[in-house]
Amino acid sequence: MSTRALNEAASAAAAPLALCSREPHVPADRLVAEMVPPPRFDSVRFDTYLPDPNQPSQCEAVKVLSGFAEGLGGAHATGAGKRRWFARRPAAPAGPRGVYLDGGYGVGKTHLLASLWHATPAEPALKAFGTFVELTNLVGALGFQKTVQTLSGHRLLCIDEFELDDPGDTVLVSSLLGKLVEAGVALAATSNTLPGKLGEGRFAAADFLREIQGLSAHFRPLRIDGEDYRHRGLPEAPAPHSEQVVTQAAYRTPGASLDDFPRLLEHLARVHPSRYGALTDDLTAVCLTGVVPVPDQSTALRLVVLADRLYDREIPVLASGLPFDRLFSEEMLNGGYRKKYFRAISRLTALARDAKGLVEQ
Repeated sequence: MSTRALNEAASAAAAPLALCSREPHVPADRLVAEMVPPPRFDSVRFDTYLPDPNQPSQCEAVKVLSGFAEGLGGAHATGAGKRRWFARRPAAPAGPRGVYLDGGYGVGKTHLLASLWHATPAEPALKAFGTFVELTNLVGALGFQKTVQTLSGHRLLCIDEFELDDPGDTVLVSSLLGKLVEAGVALAATSNTLPGKLGEGRFAAADFLREIQGLSAHFRPLRIDGEDYRHRGLPEAPAPHSEQVVTQAAYRTPGASLDDFPRLLEHLARVHPSRYGALTDDLTAVCLTGVVPVPDQSTALRLVVLADRLYDREIPVLASGLPFDRLFSEEMLNGGYRKKYFRAISRLTALARDAKGLVEQ
C-alpha cells in the first residue's frame, strides 16, 4: 500500500504532527530559564552513575567532581552583581577555576556534568547548564554584555559538548569565560577534545593559539576513559523499517511527528539551531521516511544539533531508508567534525532502539 493510500485509509485518525510545519519563536528569557539539565538528566546524581570497573578514571571522576561541588558552597552566597557599591573588585582566582571532562562518546560525561549541577549547593537560578551551541546562541540573543551580566551572579556554569567550530566562536567564548571567571563563576565543561586542541581540523587553530591557550588555562582537564555505554552489552542498532511501517506507527501514536527526511533537512536550514529544542516541544516520537546521506557539512552539523535535542528529551526516532550509521560520508567521518558525527550516530541509534515499542503496539 502506498503512503498516500495509507494516509487516506487513516483519515479517521488524527494526522501526525510535522516538524516541517513548525517555525517556533523562542524569546530570550526562555533561553535563560531553560539553562538547566535536560529531562534525560533531570534525575541523575553521582550515585546513579555506574562506573565501569575496568576504567579507574571513571571512579576518580566521581570523586573529583564531588569534591569540586562541595567547594562551591561558599561562592557567590548573595550573587555577584549584588556586591556593595564600595566592595573591592575580587582578584582573579589563581589557577584553573573550572574542570574539563575529556573522553569519548558515551562514557557518561553529560551524566557527570548534570550530577555536578545537581550537587552544587546553590539555588537553580544561580546555576546554569547548557550545550556550547546554546551558550553561543544566548550571546546572540542577549548580546555579549547582557550575557556577562546575567551569568556573572552564578556560582557555576556547566557547558556540555564544548567545541570550537570557527574563529568567531573562539574569540567570543574566550572573552566570555574570561569575564565570568574574573567575576568568580566556576566552570565545568565536557568535550571529546582536550582544551588545548580545540579547533584543530576545523580552522587555522594556530592563528588563534592565544585564545585557545587562554581557554585551556581556565580548566583542569579530567580524562574519563571507557567505551560507549549505549552499546555496552546491547544488540546492534536496529535496521530501518519500511515506509509503510513508519507511517502506520506515526498515525497510531498520539503526539508523534511524521516527516520526509530530505524535506526536514531543508527545513532545518530555515530554523535557527537555538530553536531546535522548541521544534520538538510536546512530541512523543519522531517518525522519518526516506533517510538518505546528508548532502553537505552545513546540513550535517544542523542534524547533529537536532539529534542532541532529541536525545536530551528522550524522544524515540523511527525511520525508514538508510540506517543511521550511513548518514555521514567517509570524508565527514574522517574530518575535523568526526567526533560530532559519531556522537550523533550513537545518540540516534539509542533513540532508534527506544522506538521499538512504536512498532510493537
